[in-house]
Amino acid sequence: MNDSITLLSVTAISIGFIHTILGPDHYLPFILLSQAKNWSTKKTMLITFLCGIGHVLSSVVLGLVGIAVGISVSKLVSIESFRGNIAAWLFISFGLVYMIISIRNLMKKKKHSHPHLHTDGNKHLHEHDHHRGHSHFHQEDIMKTTPWILFLIFVFGPCEPLIPILMYPASEHNIAGAIIVSVLFSIVTIATMMSVVLAFKMGLNKINLKPVEKYSHLIAGTMIFVSGLAIQFLGL
Repeated sequence: MNDSITLLSVTAISIGFIHTILGPDHYLPFILLSQAKNWSTKKTMLITFLCGIGHVLSSVVLGLVGIAVGISVSKLVSIESFRGNIAAWLFISFGLVYMIISIRNLMKKKKHSHPHLHTDGNKHLHEHDHHRGHSHFHQEDIMKTTPWILFLIFVFGPCEPLIPILMYPASEHNIAGAIIVSVLFSIVTIATMMSVVLAFKMGLNKINLKPVEKYSHLIAGTMIFVSGLAIQFLGL
């Protein structure tokens, strides 16, 4: 490994770590949804890993193919930026829909009291909720589709810092160097995602969240929605 590839490798490791830590969208959805849906640590790590694979692999493939056919860096960056806009709006839409469904479910679970007057003049209050009523949005359905929705969002989510790093070895026709840089960037990005999620998962498991447990889905949806807005409009 020559000095230039060594330097690029160190750069790829550093940028992979920093861009993941500074991007809450890389770990916040997994932390929040894991708590809301009571995912096990194993399931949380598996979903985070698969989404991480989709996230980095889509950018690696795009970068290598784009460079191979002679697409300029500026065009590749523009493509990644466009993909980033799609991912941000998907985050916003997913968070908003999740919020609406969570509010709807909370309303259905809320008990209502109705007075009943008997023929003998006595009356009593009858409490009931609407949780058993028919709904087109079942929590069980959301439980099944959420990981796939996250995976789709992360496939669209770009790794913009990777493209410039790939350019040097690609311009030198150093395929091995491009592969090394891509692999190191990918490993560090995914490992950082999983480490942050695991740390928060273990920490939250030690905290009594019973008082806010019934609002966990609403909190998750709201935070994902806000994160999407921050990505789209604040560039986080």
